[in-house]
Amino acid sequence: MPAIGFEYPDDIKAVRESIGSFVERVVIPTHEKHADLLGNSRLRYDENGRTTPEVWKVMGEVRQRAAEAGFYTMCVPESMGGGGMGYLAYFAAWERLFHLAGPRYWLSQVVISHWARGPSVVLGRLQPQFRDEVLPDLMAGRTTLCFALSEPGAGSDATMIKTQATPDGEGWRLNGGKIWITNGPYADYAIVFAVTSPERAAQRRGGISAFFVPTNSPGFEVEGLIKMWGASGTDEAQLRFNDVRIEPHQLIGELHKGFELAMAGVGLGRIFNAARGIGFGRWALELAIDFAKVRETFGKPVAEHQGVSFPLAESAMHLHAAHLAARNAAVLLDSGLRAQKELSMAKALAVEAGSAAVDRAMQAHGAMGFTNEMHLTAAYVALRKAHIADGSSEILRRQIAKNLFDGDVEL
Repeated sequence: MPAIGFEYPDDIKAVRESIGSFVERVVIPTHEKHADLLGNSRLRYDENGRTTPEVWKVMGEVRQRAAEAGFYTMCVPESMGGGGMGYLAYFAAWERLFHLAGPRYWLSQVVISHWARGPSVVLGRLQPQFRDEVLPDLMAGRTTLCFALSEPGAGSDATMIKTQATPDGEGWRLNGGKIWITNGPYADYAIVFAVTSPERAAQRRGGISAFFVPTNSPGFEVEGLIKMWGASGTDEAQLRFNDVRIEPHQLIGELHKGFELAMAGVGLGRIFNAARGIGFGRWALELAIDFAKVRETFGKPVAEHQGVSFPLAESAMHLHAAHLAARNAAVLLDSGLRAQKELSMAKALAVEAGSAAVDRAMQAHGAMGFTNEMHLTAAYVALRKAHIADGSSEILRRQIAKNLFDGDVEL
């Protein structure tokens, strides 16, 4: 039972209930219908590691049904034709999806527009020409995008990017490369961040701009696929730009001020990963509780052994704390505050609590915890990656410490 004063507003409660119904009505039946295809990584990916057209088609069908139901664009600004719900709704909806579906029904991850794959507040300053051309299909889930920020020498410190857009007539020529680009192998469009003023960038006074680039542009290349731990295929790409022509209407927002947009995307990513850590953690904890009630050793349920029950209690404590921290950060963001410290705390705490909960659930299940049918190992791999994605645990602690020593000591 939630503490008094911590209930979600009625509109968010309604969305969470509706999303639960959508998972049961659409996501799970679709998974079961295509179980052989979706449940076998050898069939999900081709020999090069790309998602097969058959799987991509199924994902697209679920994404478009979610768009028709209003879930896909629920947190996209109303000015773009979205639902206009904020960070708290974004967190609440994702946490509900991860809690309900766990890693087994991974199609649930296309129900809401992921900030690095589809429309979000980052596109709020897209030029009118591109809005008219591309937004309808993006909002309907018929096309997708990627968020091209990270580079080999610019991961945690994104201000170190080297990709440049140099003036060419009224537009620019884009040259450079990106790495770790989620949805990079499949996206129809890319939000590309590039240096437009080397002098300002060197002084960390801006100088980075954001551009909206069709991935079929001449000179735009998917240079390589990056296979990640836990899968025989990939969602990550290395991109290369060779003299890609950029027109004035492809600039997003103001020239030299794209880094603010980049950080808006990263902020969404941290809320998303907080929801993933808490949702997966709750899912794993409940699996372990159910198992511990029925599994017997030495003549009694393992739930009665403190060696099993106390670690699960520890998981509940930390997940509850992480849940409150994440909700607080989301409310602060919705109030227009940057909440750097609180957002960093929430993401780090949630991912670490979720990872520990999954690990303890695996331990409680014994050898069963390592079987594919339990899907605990899939959650473990996903959350281990989340320790690094959108700000590593070390970078987040660095941000928290900086805020503290700059005088922001409110807790």
